[in-house]
This record gives sequence, structure tokens and C-alpha cells, in this order.
Amino acid sequence: MTYLSSFLLGLIQGVAEFLPISSSGHLAIAQNLLNLQAEVPEFYDVLLHLGTLLAVFVAYWQDIVDMVGEFFRGAGDLVRRSTPTPVPPARRMIVLIVIATLPLFAVLPIRKSVQGLGDNMVFIGAALIVTGFLLFASDLMRKGRKTERHATWLDAIVVGIGQAIATVPGISRSGMTITAGCFCGFERKFAVRFSFLMSIPAILGANILSLADAIDAGVNWAELPMYLVGVVTAAVVGYLCIRLLKMIADKGKFGFFAYYCWAVGVLTLVLNAVK
Repeated sequence: MTYLSSFLLGLIQGVAEFLPISSSGHLAIAQNLLNLQAEVPEFYDVLLHLGTLLAVFVAYWQDIVDMVGEFFRGAGDLVRRSTPTPVPPARRMIVLIVIATLPLFAVLPIRKSVQGLGDNMVFIGAALIVTGFLLFASDLMRKGRKTERHATWLDAIVVGIGQAIATVPGISRSGMTITAGCFCGFERKFAVRFSFLMSIPAILGANILSLADAIDAGVNWAELPMYLVGVVTAAVVGYLCIRLLKMIADKGKFGFFAYYCWAVGVLTLVLNAVK
């Protein structure tokens, strides 16, 4: 790896993690084109995801503070055996996120096999095309009105299943969860907000599982400054992309990303055939 490749991979991670175009798919394509498959340490990959997680914390800081405060108030209410009516929105959001995270446990036994699909460029290209169809379908759905005040546990499970499916490289996590939210009747802006907030336990859990493997594979601490270039790039670009997607959600149109995913998917298949 070089400082330039670290910067480029951080840029791709920051853009593709939050825009609905699949960060795992784009990172796999970039590593393949740059012949970096054997050069990108697992530890660097973990740090990249922590960089984009930092972007979520900055973009949704107030929501996170509200949920942390409501968590402790909720614990106090359990001790006192009292529950406010109606339940505070931030408390309902915590419950919805916990429920939406449960389907990820079904992926744990096959986690290595799923990650291994990232080495198959034909699969990545096909998955990006599928992502395009998902985004195109989300534009055809009626605008919903549900927020954390009205979303049900069944809605959370549906969106959570979408997130579990999106562990497959090439399937966009944000695209899949936003589309699933729209399918459940979520308000567009809430679908985006819920998608990003529910990514916090998902990214943290995935990084905790990957960290042990990364350390076992070996960490070259001398290259840490190089890694940090990618991490900072991913965090800054990720934050800007969250802001951009919020603006796009106001208009409720993701069609551009559908066309982009189709184009990249087809191009990946063509380049792989030529190669």
C-alpha cells in the first residue's frame, strides 16, 4: 500500500458506505483494479469502517445523545415499574434499532463465506445490478408517513432482514435498508435516519468480530500514519455524503443511483470478461 492508495480507498469507503451504491462492492472492485487484494491489511479495513462510523456519530450526534439519555431513563422506569404514555420517541427508536439488529445474528455462522464473495468480480457486478433494481423500485413506492412514533416491531424486523441481506458484497446496506423502510411505509427522511442509526451496532459488531482476525493476521504499526490518511478521508467524505443523502431524501428520488449501479455493475462484468 501507498499513501495514495490509502487515500483512494478511504475516499471510496466514505462515498460508497452512505450513498446507496455498496462500499464493499466498490472496495472490492478498486482493490482488484489496483491489484491490492493481497496488500490491504485487515486492520486497515477495520479502521476504514470505524472512520465512517465516526461520520455517523457526528451527523446524528443529537439523536444519539437523546437515545443514550432515554436509555438510562428507561432503565430507571423499569426499576420503578412505570412506563410513560406515550413512550418517548427516542426510547422507541432504541427498541426498533435493537429489533432491527437481530437478523444479523443469522449471518454470523456463514460470515466468512459471505465475505469471500468479495473476491468474485462476476458476483460483485451482478449484485450491483440487483442494488440498482432495488433503488429503482424505491422510487416507485408511495411516500410513507411512519416515523419512530408509529413504526412497529415487524417493520424493524423487515428492515433488519434487509440489512442482513446487505452483508453480501455488492448489495448496498443503505440502499437495501432505505428501500425496505420505504416498503414498510416509512417517511423518506426517517428511512434514511433509521438506516444510518441502525448501522451503529452493525458496524461496531462487525469490527469487533474482525478485529481479532486482523490482529492475528499481523499489524504493521509503522504503517499506521498511512492508515490514518484513509480513515480521516473516509470520515470527512462520509459525513459530507450523509448530508447529501439527507438532501436527496427530501426530494425522494434515488433513480440516479440506480442508473449508476447498473452502469458500474455492467462495466465490472465486461472488464472481468476482458481480463
